[in-house]
Amino acid sequence: MQNARTITSPVNGDGGIRTARSARPFVHVLADSSDKLSYVCAALERHFAVAGERLDAGARLSHVPSAIVIRAELRDVDNIAAIKQRSAGLAKAAKRIFLVEHASHGCISQAYALGATLVLPGPINKAALLAALADPAVPASGSSDGSQQPDNAVDTAATAIASMFTSVTLDQPLDVVGTREAGRQIADRITQHGLSEWLTTVRRHHEGTYQHCLLVTGITIDFGLSLGVGQVDLERLYTAAMFHDIGKARIPLAILDKPGRLDPEERAMIETHPAAGYDFLKEHAGISPEILDAVRHHHEYLDGSGYPDALAGGSINDIVRILTISDIFAALIEHRHYKPTMPRTDAYNILCGMAGKLEKALVTSFKQVALAR
Repeated sequence: MQNARTITSPVNGDGGIRTARSARPFVHVLADSSDKLSYVCAALERHFAVAGERLDAGARLSHVPSAIVIRAELRDVDNIAAIKQRSAGLAKAAKRIFLVEHASHGCISQAYALGATLVLPGPINKAALLAALADPAVPASGSSDGSQQPDNAVDTAATAIASMFTSVTLDQPLDVVGTREAGRQIADRITQHGLSEWLTTVRRHHEGTYQHCLLVTGITIDFGLSLGVGQVDLERLYTAAMFHDIGKARIPLAILDKPGRLDPEERAMIETHPAAGYDFLKEHAGISPEILDAVRHHHEYLDGSGYPDALAGGSINDIVRILTISDIFAALIEHRHYKPTMPRTDAYNILCGMAGKLEKALVTSFKQVALAR
């Protein structure tokens, strides 16, 4: 099967494309429907030896292709699970090109979390796909063919968050070390370029829950830097920030991204995410009790009005107090398609109005992060 060439006859009953021999480079195509599979195979067969299969069919090809092309809806949990089941085989191919038609930054980050070496977003561009397969080097990020690659801290962190959310959704082990490393890269980026550059970049390139996690991590890091915390404490802060909303992977997207006010049932569902994140993370080695505490309690308030445990006063540790302020500020200034970005001055004034809920001295110290840094 190493040198198989697609015959553009119907897809076999077991989900595979029938093939014939050829001496050309071998490309393996995966898709979530017969129509998508046939379209991609037909686009490639004049230039490459091609074989393909649907994601809902059992993996059959045993030889290592020179490249793998995947065309699938990455908002579908079943598709994500099917791709992850093939992860060992995918990793053997030098090129793993994902065709992401729903070109949100969440789907692009998800593709990289699943092992993509290149993502081609938007409507399928045959010329760009052929060029990516033919070139010895994968096109660089921002190239004229519209391809995207994770080449900086923003994309690396978003990819880590996508992988993290996928792990929760599929009940699979979490890459704790990779997530912590992504946090370190954010810390380096903010140390070099400042918080405003990070906020602008994240709001321009990411949306929804990914954007929020990236904003919270950046703000928490800058808050820690402004307080003069040491390297060990800074690592605790960015690790807690990266993990803080992992429980939202258990919340339906329709609720997470709902424009406008949530009804009581939806609000109750949202309020399960800190405990859900805690329950998932506590099964992983390498996550300290203080990080678990931050994930579970980042919505607690000093006056006892928060959730899920209604903690108050001295029961709330310093990491949680810093993370909570950063989390609220990020939620206020993030950009969503259904609401404008709140000016940082207005967001800080809201924090100042939460007397009794947030530590006053920390809110005062946060002013330079919110307005000046």
